[in-house]
Amino acid sequence: MKTQIGIKSENRQAVAEILCKLLADEFVLYTKTRNAHWNIEGLDFHSMHIFFEGQYQQLADLMDGVAERIRTIGHYAPGTLKEFLELTHLSEATNQKNDSASFITELLADHDAIIDFIRGSIDEVQEKYKDAGTSDYITGFIETHEKMAWMLRAHLK
Repeated sequence: MKTQIGIKSENRQAVAEILCKLLADEFVLYTKTRNAHWNIEGLDFHSMHIFFEGQYQQLADLMDGVAERIRTIGHYAPGTLKEFLELTHLSEATNQKNDSASFITELLADHDAIIDFIRGSIDEVQEKYKDAGTSDYITGFIETHEKMAWMLRAHLK
């Protein structure tokens, strides 16, 4: 059945493309956070292992929500590693030590990049593509990523 939610088809397509990039970014960040959880070493191993677990669980919920929003506006969400790597703004490669400072520094940069991407997309989704629902939805992501980034940043002080 055709999606009839009061947004032009071409606008829903454009918004879906933005959301697919966001989903790819969330997936790559999720994977990098899982990597930190699995491979952390050092005197703070136990506390950081638990900390990274909490972060990747939050990211899993965000990913699921983005994929569902893409479906809500009548499109299919990307679901392969190849698609995610083609769509993401983030770098998959990590050349670092397995200590908390190295992992945190990289993850923090990725959260900041996602925040910038979302901020740059909010008005476009609202004004250009007339999708207030998605604009409002992704605005909430800024707060989540800002809080997660704050938690990471606090470890580096």
